[in-house]
Amino acid sequence: MKILVIDDEQPTLTMFQLLLSTLGHEVLLANSGERGLEVFAEHRPPLVLTDIKMPGMDGIEVLSRLKEDEPNVEVVVITGHGDMDVAIQALHLDATDFINKPLRLEVLEKALERVEERIKLNTEKFITLATRFTSDTMVVSVRGTLGTADEAEIKHAFKGAGRAQRIVLDFTENTSINGAAIALLTDSIRSFYNDGGKVVISGLSENFRNVFEIMGVTRFATFVDNIQDVQL
Repeated sequence: MKILVIDDEQPTLTMFQLLLSTLGHEVLLANSGERGLEVFAEHRPPLVLTDIKMPGMDGIEVLSRLKEDEPNVEVVVITGHGDMDVAIQALHLDATDFINKPLRLEVLEKALERVEERIKLNTEKFITLATRFTSDTMVVSVRGTLGTADEAEIKHAFKGAGRAQRIVLDFTENTSINGAAIALLTDSIRSFYNDGGKVVISGLSENFRNVFEIMGVTRFATFVDNIQDVQL
C-alpha cells in the first residue's frame, strides 16, 4: 500500500520509512503539513499518517484539508501519549484512527491491519449495522466505518430495540467511529440505560474503548473483549 507520512522531525520520518518499507509498503515522506498536501495531491495515496504537533500547518488542519479534498482517504493521526483530547478532536474531523508516540511496531502493525481491512470493506457491499434478537437481547453488529452517514441507522437500531431489556453492541476490531457517531452512540446508550435497559459493548479496539471511557460511557455500559464473553 502507498502511505504518506507527514512529520516535521526527520528522525521520525526515517523511522517510519524504515518500518513501513520493512512491512512491504511504498512510503512517501513530507516534513511539513504544507508539503504533505502537495505530495498527497501528486500521488493520491489511500492512507496518510500525520503528526499532530507541527510548526506552521498542524496535523488537525492537514486532516481537515485532506478530507475536504478526498473524503475517502484514510487518515491516522499521531498524537502524544495520553493526548486524548486531540485524538477526539481528530475523530470529529473523520480521522480513521490514532496512534500514540513513542511509536511501537506492534501498535503500528495493528493500526495498518485495521486500515487495510476497512479499505477492503469500503470496496465491498456490506451493511454497517445489522441487528438480531435473542430472547430479551438485541445484538447490533457493527462493521467497517461508522460515521455521520450512519446517523439514521444508529437511531433506527436503538428505536428498534422495542421491549428488549439489553443491547449488545458487537464491534469488529477494525471498526472506526468518527466523532459525530461517537456522540450519537453515547447519547443513545445513556438514554437506553436511563430507561432501564442494559448495554454491553464487545470487541472494540483499545483506542476507541479509551475514547468511550473518556466520554463517560462506562457509567452506562459494560465492556467485554468479545461477544463470546456475553451470555445470549
